[in-house]
Amino acid sequence: MVKGPNVFSGYLNDPEKTALALIEGWYVSGDVGHVDAEGFLHIEGRLSRFSKIGGEMVPHGTVEQHVYEIARENQPEDPAQELSVVVMGVSDVQKGEALIVLSTVELDREKIRQGFTARGLPNLWVPKNYACIAQIPLLASGKLDLKACQTLAQELNAQS
Repeated sequence: MVKGPNVFSGYLNDPEKTALALIEGWYVSGDVGHVDAEGFLHIEGRLSRFSKIGGEMVPHGTVEQHVYEIARENQPEDPAQELSVVVMGVSDVQKGEALIVLSTVELDREKIRQGFTARGLPNLWVPKNYACIAQIPLLASGKLDLKACQTLAQELNAQS
């Protein structure tokens, strides 16, 4: 959250959106980060790209990077198939949320789990479900279509 004279005063003719974005004069950016010992701000991701699993915040982008790297280490590259990976959070009765990996190549779950363990990553970060899809949903800008990915992840999770 940020506050100051340089922060906008609200959305034009949209009081509902303004009420969500501004709380007591503070702008809710949706970014997650930390300030280091030297006072530098480090942006680590977006609230929409984290899952709360068993009370711990799990960063989707970091999990995606590890899944991608482990998959590359354990599977030969196939020029006919480009590996793309996206991690989404879905509802889970036991932990609150669970991670689902959407990938364009079939992944070996056990090798991914072993890779996370070998890297010393928390067990909560190990994705619970995997789905191989033809392509990752993207916006016209080429950015990840988070809404379409979330809908797809929920549908695939309901089927499993």
